[in-house]
Amino acid sequence: MFERIVSVLNDIIWSPALVVLLVGAGLYFSVRTRFVQVRRFGLMIRSLFARAEKSPDGRQHGISSFEAFCVALSGRVGTGNIVGVATAIALGGPGAIFWMWIIAFFGASTAFVESTLAQKYKFHHATGFRGGPASYIEKGLGVRWLGILFSVLVLVGYGTFLPTVQANGMAGALDNSFQLSPLASGLGLAFVLGLVIIGGIKSIARVASIVTPFMAAGYIIITLIVIAQHLDAVPGVFKAIFDGAFGIQPVAGGILGSTIMMGVKRGIFSNEAGQGGGAIVSASAAVSHPAKQGLAQAFSVYVDTLLICTATALMILCSGTYNILDAKTGELLVAGAPQLGDNYVGYTQAAVDSVLTGFGSTFVSIALVFFVFTTVMAYYFYGESSIMQIFADRPEKKKTEQVCIWIFRFSLLAMVIFGAQHETNVIWQLGDVGVGLTAWINVIVLILLCPQAIKALREYESSVSKKRKS
Repeated sequence: MFERIVSVLNDIIWSPALVVLLVGAGLYFSVRTRFVQVRRFGLMIRSLFARAEKSPDGRQHGISSFEAFCVALSGRVGTGNIVGVATAIALGGPGAIFWMWIIAFFGASTAFVESTLAQKYKFHHATGFRGGPASYIEKGLGVRWLGILFSVLVLVGYGTFLPTVQANGMAGALDNSFQLSPLASGLGLAFVLGLVIIGGIKSIARVASIVTPFMAAGYIIITLIVIAQHLDAVPGVFKAIFDGAFGIQPVAGGILGSTIMMGVKRGIFSNEAGQGGGAIVSASAAVSHPAKQGLAQAFSVYVDTLLICTATALMILCSGTYNILDAKTGELLVAGAPQLGDNYVGYTQAAVDSVLTGFGSTFVSIALVFFVFTTVMAYYFYGESSIMQIFADRPEKKKTEQVCIWIFRFSLLAMVIFGAQHETNVIWQLGDVGVGLTAWINVIVLILLCPQAIKALREYESSVSKKRKS
């Protein structure tokens, strides 16, 4: 019964209309910004290392642009990059990777718009700057009830559904590698998370800025080693990706709808462009101009999907350690690794093992522990900021706010333990529901407020141009 309810919800939220909305909005923002994600690529990178601005009293009330980038990237780089890519290939074929690229390319402009607006409408809290979609909905559109609704959906999506997906992927990998029980995995993750999140945004940003670059670089190095050993297969893999994306191959033609849907779903699940999570982190950065943080967050989408997800996909496809399944019936359409069945994380582990024998399971499991830890850490921050948004400008409710934050902490940690122990397909559908809920509202609001982000971009580009001339 529970599985049926989740499936129906997933079908309603992830109708073709949402796919059209996400891709269409990304295309619209790209045109309106004159493809800022390509045109200002150099400025994106420079924006990452802008120093945190200080207030007149000399104190720093927010985190730096780089710290915000790392926290947002930690929210993006998780099981979606390892297990999510594998599920996209399993249920959509190699062609799904092409649609992940498309959603990432256009999603970079979406990330720019939402993060710029988040900076423009951020508010000051005792713990530093806060904000995000709920703030620009309330202050930009003037619709407080919708801002509160969005905050509640963030608490439900990021505090309930999405942590289960992350914990489930990690627990599956640790079970494959070390025969560690899912309960033990969940309890261990919850314990370490509890130690960090109690420290607040400064603690989260500090840990993210150290762990995230390290784990991303280490993972990329291993994937490049595996791909290098299968270099002769790379041209054929790219051909399979492009043929599959448009249903040219017989198998691909039969699952074309699933190919596009899985690519878009897993793409947005991975890079979060349009969901609003990255915007919540962006609001916490202390930068001199809103567009500066928008550019930094646009770059994080590239790092997540075009770099890390692509590395995983090429590694799996070059190694041939995957199956293609019918998304509805579960029928095996292509059996590259029949012994793995629908053990999605096993596709990635087997790919590493194909070159580094005996190391694959261990490496992927350790990588997932780091990825999941930093991702759920970011999810917590999204939820905490949403609670602060609900109680913004209501100092008399300070105690109530703190009680809600503590309840949210325990709830999130409980969902981590729950997710580690439950069946994979249901958990992934729960994650899709969480992603879709926030995406629907946020993208529509972004379309309405887009002119303000465009204005901010023009102002920033003008100021940069003047500095270069002087």
